Parts: sequence; structure tokens; C-alpha cells
Amino acid sequence: MTSRGSQRQDAPNQPTNPVGLVTYARDMAEIRMAVVGAGSWGTTVASLAAANTPTVLWARRDSVVESINTNHVNPDYISGVALSPGLRATSSLSEAVSTADVVVMAVPSQGFRQVLTEAKSHIRAWVPIVSLAKGLEAGSMLRMSQVANEVMPGHPVAVLTGPNLASEISVCQPAASVVAIDDAVIATALQELFSTPTFRVYTNPDVVGCEIAGVVKNVIAIAAGMAKGMGFGDNTRASLITRGLAEMTRLAVALGGDPVSLAGLAGMGDLIATCSSQSSRNTSVGMRLGAGEALADILGSTTMVAEGVRSSAIVLELAQQYGVDMPITEQVVAVCHNGLSASEGLLSLMSRRSRPEAQL
Repeated sequence: MTSRGSQRQDAPNQPTNPVGLVTYARDMAEIRMAVVGAGSWGTTVASLAAANTPTVLWARRDSVVESINTNHVNPDYISGVALSPGLRATSSLSEAVSTADVVVMAVPSQGFRQVLTEAKSHIRAWVPIVSLAKGLEAGSMLRMSQVANEVMPGHPVAVLTGPNLASEISVCQPAASVVAIDDAVIATALQELFSTPTFRVYTNPDVVGCEIAGVVKNVIAIAAGMAKGMGFGDNTRASLITRGLAEMTRLAVALGGDPVSLAGLAGMGDLIATCSSQSSRNTSVGMRLGAGEALADILGSTTMVAEGVRSSAIVLELAQQYGVDMPITEQVVAVCHNGLSASEGLLSLMSRRSRPEAQL
């Protein structure tokens, strides 16, 4: 099991009976999936999976369940999008997960442990847990795969991540993603479950690198949004993306991740998409901060969760623990949590001591 004091030592994703898992993955004629969390991305992933395999989506509110089961829509989160007719929803967590062969966790990072703990007694042995959350747990600074390993020891844990804006994927625009897990057999099985003609899924054994990329890109997206909100153009955004990638890579490598993953879909791909899209929740928050709005007003005006706001302070704390320099993250924290204005944060970044670009 992962120690809260050690970020490098992940609990192994392999169960104590890997042969049983191989047989399980190979022999399942029809793999049943449960998706826990009916936000925009959870609903989108559930709808994609339902085209391939029987899928149940857990939602907290009965009104959401009724909309999905009766009208095949989730107007609260992805309005106007027709969901797969095979998707079924329920407000009973035990009903959703008790017969599932794969459990996909699509709840925000700060509720991840609580919901998974509630589901734990209803999930059968060996069932893989797949995390969609891109955040770190407050206090422990753990990634969601580490939280899952603590709550569900012996279960394989995977991460689905990449440049995946729900607003585009839900209407079948072509996109690609990565399923990260260090078990090749389970990776291939999950790859097949999530893949559709418009959603191409790759595998990657580097859980650490892929997961850290997904966390940090939300923070950098807030910075990119602030620049746009202040009226700056493509040069500024490109500079923030590029230097943000350097920050992301430094932290991932310090935690044991593979730098190659940061140049792939989970890293560069997700960073570019999130920083370039106004439909990104984190970029939108940044734009409004850059335009001078107060963070409390911004967060109070939406039901969507911008993971980067809360994660920024945790990322910075983790970076400081490992001696990793993350100046963009530092300024995002200063703006979001310490009362600095976006313009003051930009001035601080631009006045830093000059250094060689190759010096990561």
C-alpha cells in the first residue's frame, strides 16, 4: 500500500492473483461497466462505453437518472447531446457497482476517496478501478490511482486521460486518449472497451507521468486563461503552454514518471487542448480572473468543477517537497488563493531571472 509520506512508492497495480485477472480479462464474453459520477465527462465516457458493453451510470440526483433513462439526455451537464440508448442510470451506488466487471470513477478528486469507500463493500474482488479525475487529494497530496490503491488494495487501477473535452467527444468529434496501467492484458481489455470509431484509445504503462500531466495541465490552463482574459494573444498562450510543459515534466520525472509520456497525449496533447479551448472549465475560470472577476463569484456561478483551482496549491506543495521549480503554478496559487491580481502574477513571471531554455 502507498504510504502517504512517499509519492514515489506506488502500491502495485497487480493483485495477489494476477493469473486470475488474466483469465478474467480474456474469458469475459460481456464485460459490464459501472461509471460512478454523472458530470459532463463521466456521462460522456459512459455513453461511449455503452456502445460497446452494458454500462450503468451512477448519478446522485433522481432527476438526472430520470432524464437519462427516459429521454437519453443529461441536460444539467451536456445539454442537447443524445446519449447512447443502451446507457442506463441509477441513483443507487450499490446497484451500479455490485455486478460491474469494471468500475470507472468519474467524481472530482476531493470526493474521490469518500465515494469509492462507500462503493467498496459492493465491488467484487479483482474488479479494475479506472480513474477519470485529474486532481490531487488535499492533505495527502496523493494522485487518484494512489487513493484507489489505498481504498481498494489488490484491485488493478488504471487512469483514462488525454485531450478529452467532453463537449466535443460527446458529439462524436474525433479524439484520442490514453489508458495508463502497468498490466498489458488489462490495458488492452480497457482499450477495447473505451474505443469507438471516433474515440481512439492508446495504452501506456506510465501511470505516474500520465496522471501528473492531467493534474498540472489544469493549473497551467488557468494561467493561459488569465492571459486571454487580460487581452493577450497567441504568443503569450504559446509561451505559457511551452513553459508549463517544462513544469509538468519536471514534477512528473521527480515523482518517477517517464518524460516521454509528457510529450504524448496525456501531457502535451491535453495541455494544448485545455489551454486553447474556452469550453475548458479551468481556462474559463482563468479568463474571468484575467478580466478582473473575483474567484468566489466565478465558482459560485457554475456547477462545474474546475479541478485546477484547488489542485494548484496542492501541486505547489508537492513540488516544494521534491525541490521542483514551478513558477507558473506558483503565480496561479498566488492569484487563486493569496489575493494577487492576474496582472501582478504576469509581471512576477516576466521579471524572473533569465536562464537557459534547456535547463528544465
